Amino acid sequence: MVDFANRIDHVSISGIREVFEAAGPDAINLGIGQPDFDAPQHVHQAAVDAIESGVADNYTFNRGTDGLRAAIRSKHHRENDLDIEDGSVIATAGGSEALHLAIEAHVEPGDEVLIPDPGFVSYEALTHIAGGTPRSVPLRDDLCLDPGAVEEAITDETTAFIVNSPANPTGTVQSPDEMREFARIADDHDILCISDEVYEHIIYEGTHISPMAYTETDNVVVVHACSKSFAMTGWRLGWVVASPRRIEAMLKVHQYVQACASAPAQYAAEAALTGPQEPVTRMVETFERRRNILLDGLEELGLACPRPSGAFYAMPAVPEGWVEAVIDAGVIVVPGEAFGPGGAGHARISYAADEESIKDALEVMRSVTNSL
Repeated sequence: MVDFANRIDHVSISGIREVFEAAGPDAINLGIGQPDFDAPQHVHQAAVDAIESGVADNYTFNRGTDGLRAAIRSKHHRENDLDIEDGSVIATAGGSEALHLAIEAHVEPGDEVLIPDPGFVSYEALTHIAGGTPRSVPLRDDLCLDPGAVEEAITDETTAFIVNSPANPTGTVQSPDEMREFARIADDHDILCISDEVYEHIIYEGTHISPMAYTETDNVVVVHACSKSFAMTGWRLGWVVASPRRIEAMLKVHQYVQACASAPAQYAAEAALTGPQEPVTRMVETFERRRNILLDGLEELGLACPRPSGAFYAMPAVPEGWVEAVIDAGVIVVPGEAFGPGGAGHARISYAADEESIKDALEVMRSVTNSL
């Protein structure tokens, strides 16, 4: 009987998925990582127009439509002060494929990839799928990634490290000085910095600056998507930005595993990036109100939680048995260890849910906390 590839044996089913499958059908869902908003109407209409006109019936260029690539370059120039060449973008099937391309095109079997711990579940899994070896870099007490810890963890086998700001699962935002340091580390040690920036627009305090703004080489690759900022998780449209030579390598992977991103989604994404941005602003304002309700509630419960400055997650420290008891009581949260050993003793709570659900969930958490 044909057995499975060793690299797949190292990949487990996501702990997030396990929580959802174990929860009851009427549970309050504070575990899901997607906005509870619809995509803006002009985004819907752009897809409808593309479908009805027939232009969405065909393959696009492997890299993506001319219009979308131009919109991506314009976005990065306007918002990040980056001058992106035409040959420096690939439109992908969500940020997930963009991450896969960045890792698959650069990681040899046995190469080490440094990942934040706790960090997004795909980092470890995609490194294994590429045949690489993930190495955890524990976060600071404030749940930010310390550039000094990254630099100290580098070995002769290190090929890349991943930065995620604003971060999933912690909601933390790296400072501009830290981003500058990450760029310096990539340049000085000649390793790749993969900067996951999909939550860039969901930020309440601080400023997002990409390490690509500081690099003196081409050792920074940016992963981005429309999923979170424009409530387009189901559209599966992301992109990767890198130097043309790195894009050429990633394109070799992309053209065979995907050919091109979904054509209707590409036209929708172009509209998202070039159209009115007020829906994003309103969504972020709503998330900030929800964050404050959740943080106030956690403080009343005596649960310490570093203040998340972005994304829509909080990661409080919780007593042993708390996560299981909360889930049993009808509120879905994700155990911190699902995001790496450094997440043990914490829970990831998403506030991408309406205010009444958050308040109801806090009452459940109050009852559980008082009982432990």
